[in-house]
Amino acid sequence: MTTAPISAAHSGTWNLGGDLPVSRTGFGAMKLTGWPRGDRPSRETALALLRRAVDLGVRHIDTAHYYARDGVAANELIRAALYPYPEDLVIVTKVGALVEGSDLGRPAALKTGLTRDGLRRGVEANLRSLGVERLDVVNLRMGDLARSSLSEPLETLLELREQGLVRHLGISNVTADEFRLAREIAPIGCVQNLYNVSQRGDDPLVDACARLGIAYVPFFPIGGFNPITSARVEAVAARHRVSTAQVALAWLLARSPNILLIPGTGSQAHLEENVAAGRLRIDTADLATLDGA
Repeated sequence: MTTAPISAAHSGTWNLGGDLPVSRTGFGAMKLTGWPRGDRPSRETALALLRRAVDLGVRHIDTAHYYARDGVAANELIRAALYPYPEDLVIVTKVGALVEGSDLGRPAALKTGLTRDGLRRGVEANLRSLGVERLDVVNLRMGDLARSSLSEPLETLLELREQGLVRHLGISNVTADEFRLAREIAPIGCVQNLYNVSQRGDDPLVDACARLGIAYVPFFPIGGFNPITSARVEAVAARHRVSTAQVALAWLLARSPNILLIPGTGSQAHLEENVAAGRLRIDTADLATLDGA
């Protein structure tokens, strides 16, 4: 890759929701909190990471009010680091079965975030903690409980959108059938599902979103490699003298122009490595290796 200064702009741009231009490389805030488990950076490091991401051209930050553990909350960190927000910064949040981070350990019957009251509380909590009057994008996350209907929760969010609390709606952790149903209920700006170079079950959904001009945002974009895929990714990484994570991210960017990346990290070195992946160009030989051809 070139030695020119890195920028998220190298990954290209996408109009999220049709009217919010963002660089295709964004930043996921969950790892800044250590939620739901694991290590987290110090507060000073977390604030510096968010500011550095914006300095590097990141204009899409993914978060949730319930990304919080032991008094450390993603939305509070974002507000402390970046408020007043740059005019072109797009903050995408989500609501679902969980309203607070501690809800994760509650019995399913007590996870009330998908009720009408729970969804309103979730949206209002995000508004309050981020310090904004309207949320740019809210993803409705399904699948955290036994499969329930998407219809009523999405209709509730559509009402909140009509009330001016939300600009665009997205859906997360959904099936292809739920995607089709969602589009019958409300305009959908993005889909956020599990997808990466080794887990490609959503291939048809990625393509369907691309045809419809809907962003597809994979979570765990550099995770879940099995040994066979890992060997192939390592071969391409060696060829380009980059990390396997950069290959995984570059593959996603090459896969479809509607894919937006939100890799999270608690390390500035990894943040810069992730952004630099936008300069890596995956060629046909690389694709043949990664696809096992």
